[in-house]
Formats: sequence, C-alpha cells, structure tokens
Amino acid sequence: QVQLVESGGGLVQAGGSLRLSCAASGRTFSMYAMGWFRQAPGKEREFVAAINWSGGSTYYADSVKGRFTISRDNAKNTVYLQMNSLKPEDTAVYYCATPRAQFSAYRDHKRYDYWGQGTQVTVSS
Repeated sequence: QVQLVESGGGLVQAGGSLRLSCAASGRTFSMYAMGWFRQAPGKEREFVAAINWSGGSTYYADSVKGRFTISRDNAKNTVYLQMNSLKPEDTAVYYCATPRAQFSAYRDHKRYDYWGQGTQVTVSS
C-alpha cells in the first residue's frame, strides 16, 4: 500500500519561504514520478510542480515558475517543494501525489493515483 505523508506547511508572511516534504512508502520510490498540487477554498485542485523518476525532468505551473523548486532524494524516499517569494495567492492545501505508472511525470491530476493527506500553507499579506 502506497502511503504519502506531507509536512512543512504553516503560516508565513508574503515574501517568505517554506519547504514542504513528502515521505513515501509502500513501493520502490525511485521508479515513480512525484507531483505537487494545491487546492484553495472554493477552487479546483491545480497542478503546481512535478518531477520524473530520476529527478532529471521537472515541470512547473506558470504561476510558480521561478519561485518554487521541486526536488527528490531517492535515498530518503522523499520529494520536496521549496517555495520562495510566497504570495497570498499561494495560500492553499498542498498535496503530494504519485501515479501508478512508472517513470513519467504528468500535469493532469487525473493521472495520479495516490495522494497524501495535504498540508496547509497560509501566506499573509
């Protein structure tokens, strides 16, 4: 059973930084892509960033490009989302996710099969 556990959320002022972590278990972590998504109240879940199995390819939403960095440590079975220059519009519950299929990363949340419980990020103005 694949399990994903996010951590690192919190309250930060605009312009600040946070680093989210997602620890995975239940299968060979290094063979699967990982993604970060977010959902604000009253809005649909949206893609934030994704990384392929090796870490050699990364993908970002236009709204976070240049501010957020996704990375992974396959030895620790963990994926990270470094968030800099945070804005109030980044406020949301952030989820990590992984697909059932090996290797490739996707922007479409429907391609992801396993999800964490989410961690709240709140950016005050």
